[in-house]
Amino acid sequence: MKSIRKAVIPAAGFGTRFLPATKAQPKEMLPIVDTPAIQYIVKEALDSGIEEILIITGRSKRAIEDHFDSCVELEELLQKQGKNKQLAMVKDLADIKIHFIRQKSPRGLGDAVLCAKAFIGDEPFAVLLGDDIVYNPEKPCLQQLMDCYEQHPGIILGAQFVPNEKVSSYGIVSGEPLADNLYRVHGLVEKPSVDKAPSNLAVLGRYILTPDIFDILENTKPGVGNEVQLTDALAASKTDTYALAYEGIRYDTGDKLGYLKATVEYALRNEDLGPTFREYLKGLKL
Repeated sequence: MKSIRKAVIPAAGFGTRFLPATKAQPKEMLPIVDTPAIQYIVKEALDSGIEEILIITGRSKRAIEDHFDSCVELEELLQKQGKNKQLAMVKDLADIKIHFIRQKSPRGLGDAVLCAKAFIGDEPFAVLLGDDIVYNPEKPCLQQLMDCYEQHPGIILGAQFVPNEKVSSYGIVSGEPLADNLYRVHGLVEKPSVDKAPSNLAVLGRYILTPDIFDILENTKPGVGNEVQLTDALAASKTDTYALAYEGIRYDTGDKLGYLKATVEYALRNEDLGPTFREYLKGLKL
């Protein structure tokens, strides 16, 4: 059985929910405290043992490529100023093995994943959505899915249990429980009403996929929004599929409230900023 070595991060969306901030800046580059959102996701992949990363970008996303590229002028300036900590940080970013490819037009998540076909080849691989940051200092979210794959080779869907009143906002798993946090998936129901939801286990931002998904995606017709939906391809797959309820705090940074929650909570965890920021919040008169 081949191990998971490669990861794909789709980051080609326009980020219209954050206009005007995202008119000229990729939403994935919006900072959570002092770090772009996408850097947290790249770090999760690396901490999970991923060796190569492909980021799917689009027009106006050049800033993502520049962020993970070397900058000789900046490195020389930091060296002259004796800012060794910042210099090491900048050099570490440039040393990460990241590839880029453009999605020619925004044709959905399924089409974005299909752009990775040549990069992936015949290996199983991970997909981490660019909007979803998962905080777990003990074991990265993707590592949890990779460990599950070792025990259950096939497609692994990262999921979490959501309140019943929230099921209509997500793709919901239909299947049989194998353990408290693991389901064998029989199907996915996209944004069901509360009374028709087969469970309250929602698919959220992380996937382990097998290479046969590419042939399915190539034959998947555009669905909702005239886009190629990954969920349609997953529904057509004959590969054994499991949903793992991963442990961690998930932030949807593509949503304004989710972005604010991530910023506040990461600031509170920051060693230098946290204590002062906590006192500031306590002193607010709301």
